[in-house]
Amino acid sequence: MANLKMLEEKCVAVRLSVMDQVAVAGSGHYGPSFSATEIFVALYYAFLRVDPQKPAWPERDRFVLSKGHACSAVYPILADQGFFDPAHLETFTRLNSILGDHPDCRKIPGFDFSSGSLGHGLSVACGMAEGVRHQGFDSRVAAVIGDGEQNEGQIWEAAGYAGYRKLSNLLCICDRNQVCVDGRTEDILGVEPMADRWRAFGWHVEEIDGHDLGQILNQLDAFEKRRREGGKPTFIIAHTISGKGVDFIEDQAVWHLGYLTGEDEKRARAQIQGMYKKEEETV
Repeated sequence: MANLKMLEEKCVAVRLSVMDQVAVAGSGHYGPSFSATEIFVALYYAFLRVDPQKPAWPERDRFVLSKGHACSAVYPILADQGFFDPAHLETFTRLNSILGDHPDCRKIPGFDFSSGSLGHGLSVACGMAEGVRHQGFDSRVAAVIGDGEQNEGQIWEAAGYAGYRKLSNLLCICDRNQVCVDGRTEDILGVEPMADRWRAFGWHVEEIDGHDLGQILNQLDAFEKRRREGGKPTFIIAHTISGKGVDFIEDQAVWHLGYLTGEDEKRARAQIQGMYKKEEETV
């Protein structure tokens, strides 16, 4: 298993980078970026087979960020791994920057999908999973979707297709933070019973704590074993907290998008820097 201490340090670095990028832009998606940080770190540092020197390598694993508004938590990972110069992070959303508030795969090495309007990513991931299987590649396709995104009908068309086609090389992780841009998911248009819905569409479903790196890694290993045996695509419900790491913005829909300044920004950075230390002290 990957070094958990190293992964925790990466999670801190990613969250601080999100803070830096939002400072450049003057606004940003703290909530959905912080809720998915552990998921992205586990995928990129312990699972995805990609090559920064050959971002278009045909046999690579594919990653589809369907909830593209969380891209500011993926950008620092790609920069850290050498896909592009970290200096680009200082230009986030600025004129002529390659880094937008949603990713453009035509501009950013390492991104396989351009997002914007939500709900499309899983369909694209299905096509990728079919494509690499047709070519005989031993490649995996991972997609991360939001929970509110499941209000989009296209998600369910893709879910039905993947289950019917038994795309065992397809992994979909739902960042289940219970918050969307309009409020709490169950107040807007409920998505429960989520697990039962996905099982009905022919998926293997697991539920985990999406901030527990050990649980995430265990499920990634379990997916790999199932994939080799063939059968169903995998859907992981990762229960998370919007804005995780900063207690005064956690679990609040209003902080789906926002801007911290002054003493609030300093408090947020301090909490992020100490978030895993607190967990160690309670063990």
